[in-house]
Amino acid sequence: MKMKLLLTAASWLALSGLAQAQIDPLQARSLAASCAACHGTDGRAQPGMESLAGANKDDMVKKMLDFKAGRKPATIMHQLAKGYSDEQIVAIASYFAAQKK
Repeated sequence: MKMKLLLTAASWLALSGLAQAQIDPLQARSLAASCAACHGTDGRAQPGMESLAGANKDDMVKKMLDFKAGRKPATIMHQLAKGYSDEQIVAIASYFAAQKK
């Protein structure tokens, strides 16, 4: 009986850690707001800049991780990408992918 209770408690503790690992949608929106100066409000950029709204999430994640690792050349994105965790990058890409073009 004690073993079952201990396993149940350990399971709940592990699951609560997983729940905390996900980024809140409002936090993702706040993180994405820092992209507005270049990529436009909600990812709808002015001509001459890449729009992010409605773009493929996986492509955005790959680009950001490539910027972060220095595999993709850039003027500023490689520096900005280093400021985000991989989890934050996924959250930002998810936010922009969900926006209408």
